[in-house]
Amino acid sequence: MDSSLANLLTGLVSGAVGGNIAGALMKNLSLGLVGNTLAGIVGGGLGQQVLSALGLLQNLGIVGDVGGSAVGGGAVMAVVALIKNAMSKS
Repeated sequence: MDSSLANLLTGLVSGAVGGNIAGALMKNLSLGLVGNTLAGIVGGGLGQQVLSALGLLQNLGIVGDVGGSAVGGGAVMAVVALIKNAMSKS
């Protein structure tokens, strides 16, 4: 398997897990299993790409990929949930 493909898959899976962990920790912002997973996948991919472009993951290896993707997944899930909650109140 190509290294970049493996990194991408690692980022997407880590993002999905991060989105679900964030949903479990912030029950008032949870989007449900599918919503948390999808937001986490998007956030994991974005988080990994942004941190790689900034050069922050170069020396950390797979630990940096997993951590950056999980944090990105949780962050995007929280932002999507906040937007959803704000739209439902108006």
